[in-house]
Amino acid sequence: MPSPTPRSDAFLSAHPHYFMYQGNSDINIPAGNYEIMDGLNDCRSARVAEVLSDFRTLLFYITSGPTQPENPIDYFSFGWRTLRQCARDCQHILACPLDQLVPVAEGELEQVKVELNHVLLDAFSRRHEATKIFWRQGAGQRHEAARRKVLELARAERLPYLAAQALLQFCDDQLRKDISTYTDEAVYDELAAADLGRGRWTVEDPSLDSIVSWLRERPRPGF
Repeated sequence: MPSPTPRSDAFLSAHPHYFMYQGNSDINIPAGNYEIMDGLNDCRSARVAEVLSDFRTLLFYITSGPTQPENPIDYFSFGWRTLRQCARDCQHILACPLDQLVPVAEGELEQVKVELNHVLLDAFSRRHEATKIFWRQGAGQRHEAARRKVLELARAERLPYLAAQALLQFCDDQLRKDISTYTDEAVYDELAAADLGRGRWTVEDPSLDSIVSWLRERPRPGF
């Protein structure tokens, strides 16, 4: 049976700063009636909105990724197993509860800063994992397209059996190679470069170590 489609709005509406990114994520909405202590809380609010908007866009693609082949005989191929794991990982990152243990700071203004950075780590980590899922989905779909072409040629007797088997093995090896390159470092660097290229404020972006720690505290289902 196809995996149930995760609901992104369930995560988004539960987020404590949801009001900041409803509709136009580019607008800056004050987080309360107070003076900005260091003049950067608007930047922090906008950064949270940007990252959550990215996450929501990624969800649009990864929640609609294929999980079932047209031909049942292909169900256990490496590509389709990868795609089904991507769907499970997507459900997992949505199901991870929000961390309500926000550090306590002295004063209202400093507390807002701490809360915004706390929320940013949550959003950053989800965007990071969603990007990795998106990359793996693409690799899985490329694998299945190549594999399908090989099988079509073999069934039409335009490709000898041994040659077909060698090409199918090559497809599997290529998928493994692709997935092995989708490291946390590669994802982090790619997203950081994209953010800088778009002129975004990245001064207080979480470190890779903090993102990896966040994800390790919420282990995903096994392959």
